[in-house]
Amino acid sequence: MTIDKKMTTNSFSLSSSSSLFSSALLPPAGGNLRRLFHFRQPLTITAAGATSFSVAFPKKKHWKQGEYPGFTEQTGSHNKKRTPIKNIKKKLDRKNNATAWVNTVTEALSYHIDKKQWLQALQVFKMLKEQPFYQLKESTYMKLLVLLGKCGQPGQAQQLFDTMIEEGLEPTTEFYTALVGAYCRSNIIDKAFTILHRMIELPHCQPDVYTYSILIKACVDASRFDLVESLYEQMAERSVVPNTVTQNIVLSGYGRAGKYEEMEKVLSGMLESMSSRPDIWTMNTILSLFGNKGQIEMMEKWYEKFRSFGIDPETRTFNILIGAYGKKRMYDKMSSVMEYMRKLSFPWTTSTYNNVIEAFSDIGDAKHMEYTFDQMRTEGVRADTKTFCCLIRGYANADLFPKVINTVQLAGKLEIPENTSFFNSVIYACAKAEDLVEMERVFKRMKDKQCRPDDTTYSVMVDAYRKEGMTDKIYDLEQEKQMMSASKFNDSVSGDEKQELMPT
Repeated sequence: MTIDKKMTTNSFSLSSSSSLFSSALLPPAGGNLRRLFHFRQPLTITAAGATSFSVAFPKKKHWKQGEYPGFTEQTGSHNKKRTPIKNIKKKLDRKNNATAWVNTVTEALSYHIDKKQWLQALQVFKMLKEQPFYQLKESTYMKLLVLLGKCGQPGQAQQLFDTMIEEGLEPTTEFYTALVGAYCRSNIIDKAFTILHRMIELPHCQPDVYTYSILIKACVDASRFDLVESLYEQMAERSVVPNTVTQNIVLSGYGRAGKYEEMEKVLSGMLESMSSRPDIWTMNTILSLFGNKGQIEMMEKWYEKFRSFGIDPETRTFNILIGAYGKKRMYDKMSSVMEYMRKLSFPWTTSTYNNVIEAFSDIGDAKHMEYTFDQMRTEGVRADTKTFCCLIRGYANADLFPKVINTVQLAGKLEIPENTSFFNSVIYACAKAEDLVEMERVFKRMKDKQCRPDDTTYSVMVDAYRKEGMTDKIYDLEQEKQMMSASKFNDSVSGDEKQELMPT
């Protein structure tokens, strides 16, 4: 295991010689600073800088049809000169370099999209648009819109959408749905309804079942079941039939809200329907609901019921069971499910290992957590952000803060994406170590990396300040949280656009 197992000290204090971040430009003072994060050089392309994706080449001139080098009006068609061989070679070299540039910049764009690095992706896309070979592609805009939505950047998504329209691409239902999704993922429901109304007014951009499903999910997540009913009515008026995905979303919402009677009504309707029959996702949704609530008996009851419907479990089903048993510390049942997976030749996935690591992380069992992580890597199963979040919290719970440092450093080497959950786990570790200076450094780093703090972030920090009686710090955090909420609202609704945005 890469994490240094020799460092078993239980010390929780971090001095100034043990700060979390180190600069890539300046060496640490004294040469012995140990920090959690090293600044990673993002994989971007700059016009002047040479990176792994940078290729320098002469500017290529694109000749019109019938033209070629060496021909001018003065010389006339009777005075054509044969192009020297060396000039042909230069042209070929320029062509090859241009092709290499195209491939390189598009590969860089795909890389950043795959890594969910939205800022770098937009920078590369901007550079791509400045090239003479650039052509408008709907697929590129769609990938970027989806990426920005997933990364919680609805404002950037709106700006990209507007740019796309200005460049001459016709909006479609799919593009508008992606924009709706961007606002819904950030829980800006009113703006999403504004876009829905705009779609209804456009003949060629009518909302479909996917548009409504995304909106219904946002309303369910916000416990706005009144809006869910209104959306269902609107769908019926527009002859948009809910599918299984739509019903699964509502099932999940009713279950989380404890509305079990409504949940069973929806499920009964699905059993009678031909367009929204229960599927494996329905099964996983119900099992996950009861598993997350720790209602093991209900989870097992519904497992048997779905099996009686003829629905067979899949890998994710077993992972849900493992996670539920792990949280309740029912390790025998957890092991039994894992053995059953082996017996049926179901692979142990990243989620499988994450659930086991999380079970040991919650109780600070570093020994079994490390053993599971070692086995995960031995079998070649790729760790993800959740893996490292669990490891960091587990070491913090075990009072092994030096191993937190090693774990964060390993995450950097493996290029694990740093999202809000990742920073929250490190902030949690700093709070456990009672090192508020480092906690504040991580918090600043989090915002520098465009990761929006959430309720968990503020809750952990407020608790840490409260233990030290730092009321002024708590006040500042609460003010910042309110400002961020107001900023988020102003980004979604501006000027005279603030109105009653309800489905019609």
